[in-house]
Amino acid sequence: MLKEFMYATDPKNEHLEDKNMQSSTTPQILKASDTNEHEETKETVLSKTEETKPQMEKKCSCPPQGTLNETITNGAILFMVWCVTWSFSGPEVLPGGSLFGLLIIFYGAVIGGKLLENIRIPSVPQLPPVLGMLLAGFTVRNVPFLSDHVCISSTMSSTLRNTALTIILLQAGLGLDPQTAAMLRAALQRSPHGKRLNLSTAIFVVSAVSPAVVVPSMLRLQEKGYGFEKGIPTLLIAASSLDDIVAISGFNTCLSIVFSSGGVLSNLLSAFRDVLVGVLVGIVLGMFTRYFPSRDQGELAVKRAFLILSMCVSAVLGSHRIGLHTAGGLCTVVLSFIAGTSWSKEKIRVQKIIQTAWNIFQPLLFGLVGAEVSVTSLKSNAIGICVVTLSLALLVRISFTFVLMSFAGFNFKEKIFIALSWMPKATVQAVLGPLALERARISAPHLEPYSKDVMTIAFLAILIAAPNGALIIGILGPKVLTRHDPNKMKVELAGLELH
Repeated sequence: MLKEFMYATDPKNEHLEDKNMQSSTTPQILKASDTNEHEETKETVLSKTEETKPQMEKKCSCPPQGTLNETITNGAILFMVWCVTWSFSGPEVLPGGSLFGLLIIFYGAVIGGKLLENIRIPSVPQLPPVLGMLLAGFTVRNVPFLSDHVCISSTMSSTLRNTALTIILLQAGLGLDPQTAAMLRAALQRSPHGKRLNLSTAIFVVSAVSPAVVVPSMLRLQEKGYGFEKGIPTLLIAASSLDDIVAISGFNTCLSIVFSSGGVLSNLLSAFRDVLVGVLVGIVLGMFTRYFPSRDQGELAVKRAFLILSMCVSAVLGSHRIGLHTAGGLCTVVLSFIAGTSWSKEKIRVQKIIQTAWNIFQPLLFGLVGAEVSVTSLKSNAIGICVVTLSLALLVRISFTFVLMSFAGFNFKEKIFIALSWMPKATVQAVLGPLALERARISAPHLEPYSKDVMTIAFLAILIAAPNGALIIGILGPKVLTRHDPNKMKVELAGLELH
């Protein structure tokens, strides 16, 4: 009986012992899990601190890295440029010399453009860097201490502006191709008044549109898919090149007539002679660059870019020396157009090299234009008259553009956008504004006051129209243009974005 009782109670005791063992091990497991979690948190904290240590070391590293290192490097390069220039020219790069003034304006324009480019305001489109370059030159001219030591010879300033004009026309000529010409012709042929109004509006409008402002703004809209179906950004990019060509050619023709001493008939014959010479020389040089250098040579794009750039600069500067002022610009356009049509896709590499040259001359151009405007020499009513003239010119241009687009198949909102997109003024005005003042100082001093008014209008056109035009395009475009999915678009704009 006792044995049976002991055997009967054994399972119960074992069950109780199991429960006790489980209850005793449960706190140990919980403690172990707690310690494991604590160790894991320690490891994660340590890993995070270890990850942040290199970042802290990078921020506080010596020598410096990142933006600070880049800034110091660029400053050292600019200083060495001055040292090398001083080694060659001596006192010309010291205060009061022409090269010193040129370097100050170039450095100031580069810094002004970078500062304006880095200013980002939420929900506001980016302002064009050319505005900062213009204001930098204006500051150098009108700050008393700087203006006393910055002097640039008129010959050097004229040569640099004409070289910049050559690069503008070269980019415009390379940007033209049969496809863009057909696109513009189709848009004008849908308008019954297009053939009659297009030439008159392009020539007699005071200023041309600036590709430096229009092209980047349109490319941003194109990347987001706005206006893709009707090709509005592509149309405006292509039309800006033609607009610059006609405006510059018309301005040079009118300038030759105004400053000539002969009669009306002789002036017209001289203008026709310049056009004929420019076109013929451009055709000959363009046919030469189609076949030389040949495609089997190395560094083909570099050779083509150097050859066409040297030809165009020689044509523009040489035409001014022999008295054929209009021939050089037309030669540049015809030469670059004929050469570009035979290079096909290889033209893009040449355009990138030409764009690099433009990046160097752009700060010089806008800095020199800003340095031409002196506050002390302005008349009391000059700014008011110039602003009214600019406003009327913009109103006429916008109105005629709206009328032309009324027959091109666009809706009302798109017509308003296209008309307002022609508002930005910068590149062509920076070139054409000083030309009248330069010609007046050389050949007609009695016309210098009127030429200063032209220069003031060009300065105000850049100062007012460039930022406002960029803001209008950036704000109005997404609101009035139809948007399409950018991932489904297959558009090749590589040839147009380098204008």
